[in-house]
Amino acid sequence: MEISLNHTIVPSHDNVESAKFYEKIFGFNFIKEWGHFAVVKVNSTLTLDFQTKEKFSSIHYAFKVSDEQFDLIFSRIKNDKIKYGSDPYSLENSEINHNHGGRGLYFKDPNGHVLEIITTDYVIDEPIS
Repeated sequence: MEISLNHTIVPSHDNVESAKFYEKIFGFNFIKEWGHFAVVKVNSTLTLDFQTKEKFSSIHYAFKVSDEQFDLIFSRIKNDKIKYGSDPYSLENSEINHNHGGRGLYFKDPNGHVLEIITTDYVIDEPIS
């Protein structure tokens, strides 16, 4: 059996507000509050379980999406006037990248986590420049 990630806990300042942000921007399904988690269904096997915390470090989450999903998410980002950029060190240059023959961009969620959407997997056997 192939191993898959089932869920991960995402620290947030407000678990429900964060779950609703991911639902709105990505089109994920906010399932419900479950104990101290706000659970968002990403796909058939993965949930993001948002947990309210006072202090936490920023985390990077990268999502591979289709070209159609990229267009939808990108339009939501622009409609909500969320700053975005072409790489994790240029989060506000209002550009997308075309790395590895696809498209990608980075932006922050309300908790400061860096989110990435890409349409093509990284080619990890090529030299890093």
